[in-house]
Amino acid sequence: MAYRILAWFLRMVTRVFFRQIEVVGLENVPSGPVIFAGNHPNSLIDPILIITTCGRKVHFAAKDTLFKGRIMRAVLRGLGAVPLARKVEADGKIGDAVGPARDAAEMAKLNDAAFEAMFAVLAEGGTIGIFPEGISHDESQLAKLKTGAARLALGGAKRSGPIAVVPCGLTFIHPKRFRSRVLVQYGTPMMIDAADDPDAVKRVTDTIGAALRRLTINAPDWETVRALDTVRRLYQPHEISIEDRVELARRFNTYYGALADHPKVVEIMQRVRAYQQKLDELGLTDRELARDLSKLEIVARMFRQIVLIAWWLPLTVPAAPLHVPPLVFARIASHRLTPRKDVVATTKMLIGMGLVVLAYACVIGYAWYALGLWWGIAATILLPLSGWATLRVLDRIRLVRRAFGTLGRRFAFRREVRALREERAALAQDVIRVVTEVKPENLQSLFPPDHPDRVGEESEEAREDSDLDSAYDKRELE
Repeated sequence: MAYRILAWFLRMVTRVFFRQIEVVGLENVPSGPVIFAGNHPNSLIDPILIITTCGRKVHFAAKDTLFKGRIMRAVLRGLGAVPLARKVEADGKIGDAVGPARDAAEMAKLNDAAFEAMFAVLAEGGTIGIFPEGISHDESQLAKLKTGAARLALGGAKRSGPIAVVPCGLTFIHPKRFRSRVLVQYGTPMMIDAADDPDAVKRVTDTIGAALRRLTINAPDWETVRALDTVRRLYQPHEISIEDRVELARRFNTYYGALADHPKVVEIMQRVRAYQQKLDELGLTDRELARDLSKLEIVARMFRQIVLIAWWLPLTVPAAPLHVPPLVFARIASHRLTPRKDVVATTKMLIGMGLVVLAYACVIGYAWYALGLWWGIAATILLPLSGWATLRVLDRIRLVRRAFGTLGRRFAFRREVRALREERAALAQDVIRVVTEVKPENLQSLFPPDHPDRVGEESEEAREDSDLDSAYDKRELE
């Protein structure tokens, strides 16, 4: 019961924090014992997304340092998390862990107990969640995988039969941003049988790593990721799903290393980087340039969003003092409370969630105590409705601000924008041609040059509400 309540609550929290959560591959999640093995780019948000989307009760292996605080320990216990000890060197540091040095005997004892607890879950047909990279990070590619997932799968298979390992790919459009989007992909399950040969752990670890790379974007550095993401936007047709966008980005990053020295690739990448630099100098995004909206169209869209703001605004007023301060505080304080970029989103979510829940509890409790039961019930209903209206208003304000910026740049740089738009059209055609010519022969194009979706207009909703211009926007890299 505690798990269901916490999972429901976390599902509501993620629906507030993210504007869109696209889930792909749920049909790949089998019944019976399962190990969910995911990449780990965004701290505590990663397990929350798997818990709230996979459709199974998941027991996560979590570093034991998270169990120190009373509140966090209660939440983790309620979610069925299993504490996993991590080695800490004599200087007190390993990755993001800090603490006194542990000897090998203590480590072995703690982790043997943790693995036995997870083996018991699998033996009962349950599921375990684990991040084979070991720690959360904000690097441009998967970290070297640790062997825990493989040892867990092999050990579980030896005790209770074959174990299904389901790779989980988590791709955040803007990892640190409130009201962004995320893609959760569940890959084809890998059935792991018992094996006693000495290479079994390495073999299974490599298999899991290959499966995760098929679901994630990996490149040697962020500048390469950003340049290839511009190539992806120039290549892709209009109005495609997050899944297809991420798949295109993954393919470009996967095959770029083998083709980086090809003369045509070198030339097109130089042009793409020069084009991106011009966009940066003008303060434009490729999305804004590609839409080619007239000033009248921009003003019309702006007016539409202002009307929607006016529609939702009255409902935001009753609880605005409860919603706005936590959002502002979370945005300002999150960067100051953690030095690690991969924890910023988690910090924002925890601060905002904690302050809002506390404020709700105080107001509902006061209404109930001072005014009576029915006022308490009314407050319980009204506060979440007002919170939802606040989110709608904030989303519309963001679009109005974007429209103002686009309109201002139209007036300030009309000649430069016109010339850059012509350059973009020519560059997009050349990107499509080069990709078609140099792609590996055994690789079928996700969207060939004559794909019918490559021409035509985007839908009204896609044009107005799209925030997928770049999975790795320059602002996110600074």
